[in-house]
Amino acid sequence: MSAELVIKDLWAQVEDKVILKGAGLTVGTGEIHALMGPNGSGKSTLANVLMGNPFYQVQRGEVLYKGEDLLAMAPDERARKGLFIAFQYPVSIPGVTMASFLRTAVSARRGLDKDKLMGLAEFQKLIKAKVEELQVDPSILGRYVNEGFSGGEKKRAEILQMAVLAPEIAIMDETDSGLDVDAVKIVAAGVNRMYELSGKKMGVLVITHYPRILKYIRPTRVHVMFDGRIVTSGTEELADELDRIGYDGIRAQYEKVAAEVAGEGEIRSAGKVFWVKH
Repeated sequence: MSAELVIKDLWAQVEDKVILKGAGLTVGTGEIHALMGPNGSGKSTLANVLMGNPFYQVQRGEVLYKGEDLLAMAPDERARKGLFIAFQYPVSIPGVTMASFLRTAVSARRGLDKDKLMGLAEFQKLIKAKVEELQVDPSILGRYVNEGFSGGEKKRAEILQMAVLAPEIAIMDETDSGLDVDAVKIVAAGVNRMYELSGKKMGVLVITHYPRILKYIRPTRVHVMFDGRIVTSGTEELADELDRIGYDGIRAQYEKVAAEVAGEGEIRSAGKVFWVKH
């Protein structure tokens, strides 16, 4: 599978605080990756850098998307090229209905001129199909974007946005945050449905603190981030191990490997890959 999103030695800061310290990750077409780590490890900072949040300054490193420099693109250009990010805390847009928002967004995604929208009949056919596929209450389309939405409704609305926009790479930033088990299942089912409808070609990066959503979205690879960089990667069994021994247990394994080797680089141990940097 081709590498669609390639992050290399990425360093970034917020104001005067350096958060990312050499993050590296590759997400290929059709792959589902999980990025895990304790609070404050840099997971959401990575998502904000990928979306182009101007409050996050990149110091060095590069991000390639389909071989192009993602960091040189404006946020809207990233979205038009097929990158989608579901936020941990979706914002409200009073006065703008979900239907109007989605019609504008999908028109831009399809490359229509700024003042030209997808035909109403075509849009209604599209949105009707997606609402039925995802089992979303159609009344949500007449409500203002995220205005008065519950946590679960906000996350369902983002899954609906993803379905309409049909991205090539979807980044889910703490999508399971604050949801009960039933809502997590609904969100996971939506992501899985979109993955299947893409012919298993959509790349997915699930950023999460807890492994519970990975019981429903089974990842190709699991990565653990500490202190601004990924220190270990493995199969979906790594998420199960995290569930058993916690981040302290994984950190102890990493520190043990780091203490046993003299240099830097990739170390394979106990079925996992550790990236050691002295």
